[in-house]
Amino acid sequence: MDLQPWLVGLIAAGVGYGLGAVNPAAIVARIFHVDLRATGSGNPGATNVGRALGPKWGVVVGALDILKGFVPAFAFAVLVSQTAGEIAGIAAVIGHVTSPFLKGRGGKGVATTLGAILGVEPLMAIPVLIAFGIGVAVWHRVGLGAVLGALTLIVGALVAWAAGWFDVNDMWFSVVLAVVVLVRHQRNIRQVLGAVRPRS
Repeated sequence: MDLQPWLVGLIAAGVGYGLGAVNPAAIVARIFHVDLRATGSGNPGATNVGRALGPKWGVVVGALDILKGFVPAFAFAVLVSQTAGEIAGIAAVIGHVTSPFLKGRGGKGVATTLGAILGVEPLMAIPVLIAFGIGVAVWHRVGLGAVLGALTLIVGALVAWAAGWFDVNDMWFSVVLAVVVLVRHQRNIRQVLGAVRPRS
C-alpha cells in the first residue's frame, strides 16, 4: 500500500531529526570527562572537540556529524524521493541544532548541513567547500568560513534555480539549510559587521 505524501514526509522528518539529535561531540566529551560548555566556544561540535581533545577527535566527530546528515538524506532520496531526502536532511540539521538530549542547545549544524547536501545535491557541496576554505584561510576562523559557505549556498541555489538546474524544492532545501547555519553563527556575523563598520 502506497503511503500518503504527508506521511512519507513525516517519517522522513522523524528519522532525520532522531539521527541528527544524537550528538557525537557530547558523547566523546562524556567518555573523556570533558565539559565542552567550559571549553573554547562552548559549542558541542567538532571544532570544539578538536580544541579540547586534539585534532584527531575533532576529525572523528566531524565525520560522524557529516554522516548523520548524509545517511537519512541519501537513503530517503534514493529509496523514496528527492523531496523526502531533502526533508530528512533538513530535519537532521535541526535535530543537531536543537537536540533534546542537550536540552535544546545543540551544535551549529555546519558538518551535518554538509552531509545533507552531499546526500541530495552533492555537486552543490563543491562551491560551498571552496568558499568555506577561503573563509578559513582569510579569517583563520572556522565560524567565519561557515558563514561564507552558507552565503555561497544561498547564491548557488538561487542561480541553479534560475538556470533551471534546481526545482523549487531543491532551491528551498539549500536556502533553509544555509539560513539555519547563518542563524547559529549570528555572533560571528556581528563581529565581522562590527569590524568593518566605519568609526565615527
